[in-house]
Amino acid sequence: MMRFLRRLFGRARASGGEREREEVSPTEAARRAEEFWRRWEELLPEVGAALGDGEPQRMDHRLAEAVALLHPSLNFSIERGRDAVYALVITSQADPELRPYTDAWKAAAPEPDSLWEYHDAVPPVPDPTEVTVNLHGKRYPLDEVRVAAQFDENRSLVDVAVYHPGFAELDHAEREALTFLPLHATLGEKLAADRIGRVETAESLPENAVDLLSFREHVRAIAEQDGSSGAGES
Repeated sequence: MMRFLRRLFGRARASGGEREREEVSPTEAARRAEEFWRRWEELLPEVGAALGDGEPQRMDHRLAEAVALLHPSLNFSIERGRDAVYALVITSQADPELRPYTDAWKAAAPEPDSLWEYHDAVPPVPDPTEVTVNLHGKRYPLDEVRVAAQFDENRSLVDVAVYHPGFAELDHAEREALTFLPLHATLGEKLAADRIGRVETAESLPENAVDLLSFREHVRAIAEQDGSSGAGES
């Protein structure tokens, strides 16, 4: 999950229009998707063996090559599934130029079964308060995270301040990780990308801060009012 944090929340809301948009042919995106799925079927026995041996990293390079057939800028991961044992996630990280490729990939995906399911965005953790983050051998339970949220009606975004009592003992990079990871785990990639605005690391407990599950309910309610596609992620 950590690999997605920087690009998810660092996406260029303001600067996205500064570059010329790439025209994506639906036919080409579909062709690449079919090529990926053919390669996935070839790799699947080796992927299963690596997972069974507890060594998923030995397939990283070959899976990265397969994903590059779809588009070299996409990210992927193999996660624990919600309904299946495993989930293959290939994500555009809210980049509109890459989304046609993940749309085509998802449309061509096999039907999920008891072993594999497929997601075009990192899904939320069912209960983020049960997650514990390990940093330098020390454990930081996410059930101690508190979030103060303020809805900006002009931008239709939620600005947040995130607090954890362990922030004081962490350096800047570690505090940043422990700031963004709970938001990502709680909301999932799509809803976080659509609804999270400014993010601050709070050095002390903010007023009106709530736990992660209450925060998720609040953001989903806002998204449902506005008809956001990520509101129903679970």
